Amino acid sequence: MNVSSTSIASASSQVQQGTVAEAAQLLVLKKAMNIEASSALALLQAVPGNLPLATSGNLGTKVNTTA
Repeated sequence: MNVSSTSIASASSQVQQGTVAEAAQLLVLKKAMNIEASSALALLQAVPGNLPLATSGNLGTKVNTTA
């Protein structure tokens, strides 16, 4: 088996480049997830917490069910 130092260095460089690329992809994924989480939180906060319920009238006060 003939293993030269240049082939070892080349293989090592390729592994390091792959590791750097994976780390960059992971950072982009984390940033995207943080942006999405903050957007979802802003959307939830925009919805009023105490929505009035319909108590009179025909719209929204009756549930029609059939079996």
